[in-house]
Amino acid sequence: MSVGVAPAVLETLEFPAALERVAAHAVGPLGAARVRQRVPAVDPETIRAALGQVAELAALLLRDDAIRAEPVPDIAASLDLLAVPGSALEGQPLVLVGQSLAAARVTASDLAKLAADAPRTAALRVEPPPRELERRLAESLDPSTGQLRDGASRGLARARRAVREARERLVKKLQSMLVGLDPADRAPDAAVTIREGRYVIPVRTTARARIGGIVHDESATRSTVFLEPPEVIELGNALRAAEADEQREVLRVLRELTDALRPHAGAIAAAWDMCIALDDLCARARYAVEVNGFMPALATGPLEIRNGRHPLLVGEDGSGDVVPFDLVLAPDEHTVLVSGPNTGGKTVLIKAVGLLCLMAQSGIIPPIGPQSTLPLFTGVFADIGDRQSIAASLSTFSAHLAQLRDILEHAGAGSLVLLDEIGSGTDPAEGGALAAAILKTLTRRRALTLATTHLGALKQLAAETVGIVNASLQFDAETLTPTYRLLKGVPGRSYGLAIARRLGLASDVLDLAERAVPDTERALDALLATVEARARELEAREGDLTTRTERLDEDAAGVDRRAAEVADREQALAARARGLERAAREQVRAYLLEARRKVEEALGRARAAVDEATAREARRLLERAIEETAGEGGTGKPEGWVSLDQLRRQREEAGAPRRPPSPARPPAGAGRPAPMTTAATEVSLIGLRVADAEPLLARALDDAVLADLPYLRVIHGKGTGALRQLVHDVLARDTRVKRFGFAPANQGGHGVTVAEFAA
Repeated sequence: MSVGVAPAVLETLEFPAALERVAAHAVGPLGAARVRQRVPAVDPETIRAALGQVAELAALLLRDDAIRAEPVPDIAASLDLLAVPGSALEGQPLVLVGQSLAAARVTASDLAKLAADAPRTAALRVEPPPRELERRLAESLDPSTGQLRDGASRGLARARRAVREARERLVKKLQSMLVGLDPADRAPDAAVTIREGRYVIPVRTTARARIGGIVHDESATRSTVFLEPPEVIELGNALRAAEADEQREVLRVLRELTDALRPHAGAIAAAWDMCIALDDLCARARYAVEVNGFMPALATGPLEIRNGRHPLLVGEDGSGDVVPFDLVLAPDEHTVLVSGPNTGGKTVLIKAVGLLCLMAQSGIIPPIGPQSTLPLFTGVFADIGDRQSIAASLSTFSAHLAQLRDILEHAGAGSLVLLDEIGSGTDPAEGGALAAAILKTLTRRRALTLATTHLGALKQLAAETVGIVNASLQFDAETLTPTYRLLKGVPGRSYGLAIARRLGLASDVLDLAERAVPDTERALDALLATVEARARELEAREGDLTTRTERLDEDAAGVDRRAAEVADREQALAARARGLERAAREQVRAYLLEARRKVEEALGRARAAVDEATAREARRLLERAIEETAGEGGTGKPEGWVSLDQLRRQREEAGAPRRPPSPARPPAGAGRPAPMTTAATEVSLIGLRVADAEPLLARALDDAVLADLPYLRVIHGKGTGALRQLVHDVLARDTRVKRFGFAPANQGGHGVTVAEFAA
């Protein structure tokens, strides 16, 4: 169901011109025609579905502009003929059907790819007819001429070969006859030609009787006749018979191709319509992208147009020399009375509102900004422009009254009424009273009405009537030029006398005019001037505050960026520190293992020494191993590193020469270094003070680690708990300790702590 709007109103609002802007984005004439045929609808679900489909594809086009529709030729007549049994399509229509099938196949493939990103657009897809039809048409027909190819059928190939052979025999015979004629009987530049579908030779009229035959034509001077000699008549008949056979075979093949298409006529029509529908949709989506339009919300509530622009003023790049407007109405506001000087854009404004609403209800996203809400109108009425008719004996005022009468008869709730210069064309007092009555009536009916006026009496109507609100288009009082910025809630000044003064009208005339202005009008104009000045002052303040806010936002953004950089740097440094610590631990462990290996080797030699000389050599090797280990460890003392003094003490304790073993009883493991025996799995701190217990515990830990013991039992007793606290503090700080805890109850309980070492 479409909106109740007369064609004259659509023309007045230039709706066809707006559709033409959208249709220009179609790739084919049928897609453009589909756009031009769009009419406003009233069903909200239909409109939402159409606008949602456009918004979805427009968002996709912003990311991938390569999406294109496939143009298709007009095959409507061919589809109608397929519905007639026994009919046959000519070659060129069949070529167009083949082109449509190829386009439908590509379109169906493209739509299938859009299923994930644009499901509403992909819903246009229908299954194309079998590709065999497209292939057969392409093989049978020449796309440039529409003629059947010789390979369309074997019979056609034979028939055309017979035609060529018959033609060659005929032409050859005529050429030989032409050569054999007396030069006086031949026409100048004589050659075999065709007249009335028969092959003939041109001869002099005087030779006609001697040669004989059938005359098919003669020259303009009648000095030459085109003659079919008797000798070639049968050859000509044979050629005509061969051509007739060819035509019968051509008709048979065309009928055969048509019959192959007929069972798939419905699928062909649906696929063809799919291509046109996608072209229509792509055109509307590309238009939405071009004008930077946003899908409006549809509601029965108040009108809210944000960043609205007249569709015919928006340029191809989406901007154009147009000032956007915001028109936001409250739920109880039904009539907007726009006043102000001429050339201020009042008529353009109300026509823009009408166009934006009609386009949206036609499934086209208009040039409006986000968070806009458009009501669904069931009727649109407009009285714009001069409707004077000399033929109908109607004056301008009478024509306006006729239009207003029609509006009052049909407009009501759910209607959009656009009235330009209401109350003009007659006495201002009577015109103002009539205009006020009409506006009050439409407001009571809750019809959304936008009216423009110059009448001062109407400007006070908004203050007296609920539902009517004033508005104006801003005018620069200093330069007397329009800014086209819409100001709601403020009536506009006419600036008639000010403009006349600027244009150089005599000052004495202007003085008389100013004195003739009623006091109420003069007071209202002065009040409006004060309001405008105050508005300009507030606007300047707002601009200054906006600039300051933007500057503060920029500074805050800079601080945020700096903080983010510092945080990133701290994280990088922390990560680097962790990496260095990990590497240091690994290096310390490697040094520790190498040192233990060298010390154990030296201690083994010392234990195995059999004489003083060998013992001295072992001590020398041990000393060198200790020094090398100290050198490898560097100048630092990593946590868990065995001190050089401890290694020397272990050397002194284990370096004394031992008696050689008895030859009769060789010791077990002879010939191998003996393991270290200085480390114990248990240390007792009972009876020691805290200051004396700490170094003993540290030495026991070093010995246990050096000996690669799995654990160490520390006996500290229960007592006051001071030794136990010391042990736990030392173990907690030592990175070599994997974990520690109290021993089982049968092994000392809380009087013993067992420390396990990391592997």
